[in-house]
Amino acid sequence: MADESNAGPVAAAVADAEVKAPTTKKPRSPRPQKVASEPARSKTPAARPRRYSEQEKSEKLKLIETQVSEGSTLKDAIKSAGISEQTYYHWKGAAKPVVQKDTKSTKPLPAGDELADLVQLEEENQRLRKLLAEKLRAENAELRKRLGLG
Repeated sequence: MADESNAGPVAAAVADAEVKAPTTKKPRSPRPQKVASEPARSKTPAARPRRYSEQEKSEKLKLIETQVSEGSTLKDAIKSAGISEQTYYHWKGAAKPVVQKDTKSTKPLPAGDELADLVQLEEENQRLRKLLAEKLRAENAELRKRLGLG
């Protein structure tokens, strides 16, 4: 019964707290507007990215290659060209397959030559495998003698 008598004042205190809760809140001042995003936009000269022609891309790639060959670091050369590293690697990757296609198309091998080369490579592969097998057998036999296994 002692528990019930203790619950009475607590319940009264909770009831008083509930009555006080609906009082009016203190008015807040409005939030200040974010200013950091606007200066970032003003730093860029144009809203949309610059598009380079194929000639401009190749010129910038050549410029970067010459600067690197003269001793400049790749990052510095890319920065001086006015493009990002990601753009450089994207352009470089796009330029490579074109170069490879051109070299293949200018010098196609007849089917007979390709077949002859393949046969020659297979023969060399067989010869090297036999040579390796002989060396491994000899080494294995020597190890067995040293260990006295037979």
